[in-house]
Amino acid sequence: MSPAEETAQILERFGIKSGGDLASFSPIDGAEIGRVAVANPDEICKRAAGAFGEWRTVPAPRRGELVRLLGEELRSAKESLARLITLEAGKTHAESLGEVQEMIDICDFAVGLSRQLYGLTIASERPDHRMMEQWHPLGPVLVISAFNFPVAVWAWNAALALVCGDPVIWKPSEKTPLTAEAVMAIVRRALGQFGDAPDGLIQLAQGERDIGEALVDDPRVALVSATGSTAMGRAVGPRVAARFGRTLLELGGNNATIVCPSADLELATRAILFSAAGTAGQRCTTLRRLIVHEDVADALVARLKALFAAVKIGDPRLPDTLIGPLIDEAAFDGMKRVLGDAVEQVDAVPGGCYVRPAIVEVDAQQGSVLRETFAPILYVLRYRDLDEAIALQNNVVQGLSSSIFTNDLREAERFLSAAGSDCGIANVNIGPSGAEIGGAFGGEKETGGGRESGSDAWRAYMRRQTNTINYGTDLPLAQGIRFDVAE
Repeated sequence: MSPAEETAQILERFGIKSGGDLASFSPIDGAEIGRVAVANPDEICKRAAGAFGEWRTVPAPRRGELVRLLGEELRSAKESLARLITLEAGKTHAESLGEVQEMIDICDFAVGLSRQLYGLTIASERPDHRMMEQWHPLGPVLVISAFNFPVAVWAWNAALALVCGDPVIWKPSEKTPLTAEAVMAIVRRALGQFGDAPDGLIQLAQGERDIGEALVDDPRVALVSATGSTAMGRAVGPRVAARFGRTLLELGGNNATIVCPSADLELATRAILFSAAGTAGQRCTTLRRLIVHEDVADALVARLKALFAAVKIGDPRLPDTLIGPLIDEAAFDGMKRVLGDAVEQVDAVPGGCYVRPAIVEVDAQQGSVLRETFAPILYVLRYRDLDEAIALQNNVVQGLSSSIFTNDLREAERFLSAAGSDCGIANVNIGPSGAEIGGAFGGEKETGGGRESGSDAWRAYMRRQTNTINYGTDLPLAQGIRFDVAE
């Protein structure tokens, strides 16, 4: 069955009719698989602002009930949604199932969070006074997501925003609009069971860049959570700052793994293969730089080259495929600009862009090594001492994810210390990709500084308020100031 035929069946299952000006193409064979209608940004923002007035007054545990229902609906639709992700984003079926599971996991997390939006009680210096800090809903949240995680990143943001009291507007990648439509069909089922959610609480804004720009500029949007390239973040950040809105940016990564002499090389090899080649090198956490000690470099690189040559590349719908296609020809062109004729194309499905992951050994960290190329290219550098390796890792403008393979406690702890990795994510004896939802996800420097998903990332979706309550009969001023009027 062709991707277009299979997509049509899945869309029918979700009750979605294909039609509109924005076309979607499957990376499997490059053929068009559906169309969606372009949104009206002003109308969407108007409805979101209206929904905020109602939703912010709903008790947080009740808001969590909607997210619980959404999680249950995602469980029921997991297989169908995963198949659609594979068809539209080119991920293997196993990876697509994992992405939907991320959505379910963050829903579970957010339901518990709805009863844990804690503030603080603060000691006051004034007699008969109490201070406290509480968190209130922020306002409509715009989620801009990328093609490589077409639904999970929306869920990271939406589940938290909803329990925090915020309406959600979703601007998905123009490369994966159909998966967004399917998610909205699932959302409508959850809303129907919930019963009394305000109109405009969860909305979808399909379109190209102009739609995204209109939403970013709208003052009714309190927070813009944008996932994508550093170039996109450079455009979004100043526009939102100009109107004093908030941003949560999760941008590019140029992630490194350090392999020490004491490392378990078999463990490292398996982790490097997935981190560098999984999702055809199109994760923001993809391993792009391998910094390996000179004593073990030859053995490790030889093993990796053998695995890269043997890994199954092809139609991501097939169960034995480990690497699917690049998203489109533009991604292939980007890889070719770096490697030239050294790019090894794989004859898999006609019309798709299938490439074999590449290993490039370099003597210095310069040129293309410093840039994020969204393709499966692994640069290998050698080092002599750990300080040199950490300096190499940190000497790039991105700061998303990192890891070290070592059985030496001192090396591991140094890597995790303030003098170690400067990334938002630093792992020991696992690769830099494949994060769980329980931790805050994001990075430093040109990665944007935002944090999504777990831990205390929920605070980005709320506004902080400090309160002082005087329960006495006097009016003492802070810092001992006196302001007495002589009578």
